[in-house]
Amino acid sequence: MYQNCYMAQFFTIHAENPQKRLIDQVVACLQQGGVIVYPTDASYALGCSLDNKRGMDRLRRIRQLPEDHQFTLLCRDLSDLGSYARVPNPSYRLLKQATPGPFTFILEASKLVPKRLIQPKRKTIGLRVPDNPIARSILENFGAPIVTTTLSLPGEAYPLNDPYDIRLSLEHEVEIVVDGGYGGLDSTTVVDLTGPVPEVLRQGLGDPALFGV
Repeated sequence: MYQNCYMAQFFTIHAENPQKRLIDQVVACLQQGGVIVYPTDASYALGCSLDNKRGMDRLRRIRQLPEDHQFTLLCRDLSDLGSYARVPNPSYRLLKQATPGPFTFILEASKLVPKRLIQPKRKTIGLRVPDNPIARSILENFGAPIVTTTLSLPGEAYPLNDPYDIRLSLEHEVEIVVDGGYGGLDSTTVVDLTGPVPEVLRQGLGDPALFGV
């Protein structure tokens, strides 16, 4: 298990052609219980492995989130997403059009999702497939979803988007900060696919016209 007693490692990774040796070190950190900061197609995010309960507690502490905060699962592809959620055929066709991309989808969780990640009343989970080469390389090499949350610190109106500012703010809170260049300031569009028709719960970067709304 990672014990972060010193300072976060700072990896500058090419935004279009991520260096495998650096991606491998990020993956090893996740496998050993570490918490990382990495870029997505929306904004920078915090992440840890799916089975890392202590890591999730650290994500909550860093962002000062309540115990019942619903994290998102970042998935490699549509196949991965289909393993961790129940996807009806009509929804599958919509997901195929919208992934990868800046969307978070609310779906019924499958049995592979730990109970602590599931919305208790509705039994749902938020999932997404990012369109960012660094995030996708991490996911491909890790071979499993990442528990993730936007890097919005308490009291800040927008997510942190400068990797050097992120390092200064979190150098004693996380194991690795991935520098993939300046990040975005926008959130994903959140789409609930559990009902008879798609419902946009939050408008962000993704175009809701893909879902006919």
